[in-house]
Amino acid sequence: MEAVFNFFRKLWSDFYDCFIAHDFYSLYLRGLRNTVIIAFGACLLGLIIGIIVTCVRIAPKKLFIMRLLDKIAKIYVTVIRGTPVVLQLFICYFVLLKSINSASLFGIKDTDGIFVAILTFGINSGAYMAEILRGGINSVDYGQTEAGRSLGLSWTKTFIKIVLPQAMKSAIPTVFNEFITLIKETSVAGYVGIIDLTKIQKYVTTQSMKMYMPLFIIAAIYLIIVLGLGQVQKAIENNLSRGERNHAK
Repeated sequence: MEAVFNFFRKLWSDFYDCFIAHDFYSLYLRGLRNTVIIAFGACLLGLIIGIIVTCVRIAPKKLFIMRLLDKIAKIYVTVIRGTPVVLQLFICYFVLLKSINSASLFGIKDTDGIFVAILTFGINSGAYMAEILRGGINSVDYGQTEAGRSLGLSWTKTFIKIVLPQAMKSAIPTVFNEFITLIKETSVAGYVGIIDLTKIQKYVTTQSMKMYMPLFIIAAIYLIIVLGLGQVQKAIENNLSRGERNHAK
């Protein structure tokens, strides 16, 4: 019994030294803030890129420029999905950051690499978003497009006003899942010196001389975030399913 008591006392002592003492919790909050900013910005950028790439992929190929853009879009998706995101981060960080002398995003200086991280993960996410949206568009009955064209709408107006809204509705749960994935993927941002949640472990370990407890704390924070977002995703899916059932009635 005493051994168990000593174990939990040591556990609390390590937790106190690595989270409460010296206001270390503020470091975790800073890392968490940067992680959320990177993930949210990358998800938004990825969604925009995904919509553009999807439009190019499914658009009629009557013009040469559209056929050329379609080839470029295919190469983009193939290259991005076929290479590791950490390698893409290295390339963007060590190439793009050199050309950025002064920029800021939400008060964070470019020396922290936040802008480059958003760009990197956004470009990476865009390739996956494009496939997600293309799958959502394929799930829309082609009769919807035919109905729009029969009403005299152009292909572009039919796509924007009829097809895309329905595709987005069916793709929302998967897009949200991509955001959850981005939260976890941004943990590699620390490899290039970006102060994200995972990178905080190095600073806390250096000050507290505790190696494992900071890792457990960071893992717990990630787990809480992912579980919380998972519940939000379930609520969104339930609302969408309820709306579809009500519409069917």
